[in-house]
Amino acid sequence: MNETDNAEQIRQQRKKVGRVHRMKKFITGFLVFWTIFSIVAIVILGIFSYSMYRKIKDLNSTVKTLAENKSSSSKRQAASEKDLETNDVETDIENLADESDIRKVYLTFDDGPSQNTGKILDILDDYNVKATFFVNGRTDDHSKKMYKRIVDEGHTIGMHSYTHNYSQVYASLSSFKKDFFRIQDLIYDYTGVKSDLYRFPGGSSNQVSDTSMSTLIRFLNKDHVRYFDWNVSSGDATSNEESSDEIIENVMRDVVKYKTSVVLMHDAATKDTTVKALPELIQRIQKEGDLILPIDENTRLIQHVSLSTK
Repeated sequence: MNETDNAEQIRQQRKKVGRVHRMKKFITGFLVFWTIFSIVAIVILGIFSYSMYRKIKDLNSTVKTLAENKSSSSKRQAASEKDLETNDVETDIENLADESDIRKVYLTFDDGPSQNTGKILDILDDYNVKATFFVNGRTDDHSKKMYKRIVDEGHTIGMHSYTHNYSQVYASLSSFKKDFFRIQDLIYDYTGVKSDLYRFPGGSSNQVSDTSMSTLIRFLNKDHVRYFDWNVSSGDATSNEESSDEIIENVMRDVVKYKTSVVLMHDAATKDTTVKALPELIQRIQKEGDLILPIDENTRLIQHVSLSTK
């Protein structure tokens, strides 16, 4: 073997040793990296798991609190409503009419004033009939004239909330009071009348109030304000527009039942068929020999619910 062969063999051995050395370094580095990566991953996973545990624990606590609050609220609501008394106005024996009775009919109009209010007032004037208007709050010139005209022409003006926005009116006793005094003051400013008549939006039996109706009724009673619901509905409150003939028949079917009928109608801008039905409706009621009157201090209270006197 000559020197050249020896030198080549030595180079090959060195290369082999270098490859082995590099392989050992790679394996060692990989093992170190994998060990560090595993430790970091375990730490991160531990932190994440602990965070999720705390969130789940907090969520369970929140759910439990909400459930307890709901239960407590329901109990409070039930406790506050227990003094309410449901009045079956349709089968009120004392108000059922006999053939010999002279029946009293109170036409009431909600949700005005609007462009239809003037038309209704014209018709009432043509028949020398007085009615009751439960108004909302509006400050445009036409509405101001309608408030005053209602009073000047001998009709009764009552309150139907300022905004007619259920979520605002019924949010709390404070919200109800704010809305109540706002509409009462507006009517007084435009007519000089401090109204003591109220109709709850949706009626006293509404199912949308966030505040106990007994609380609101107690406030009205304390303020010497009478609230009226209805025992006869014209059907014009629904989104499906009733024809004028249907409105007439709806009213005439029920007014014959009672000594005192409080008829629910509307003079909002969209209630054109109510305007159209009114002349014939008045004629039909008068033909029955019934009296058409405005609500006053002597009118029998028609209320869906009231505070129990038991």
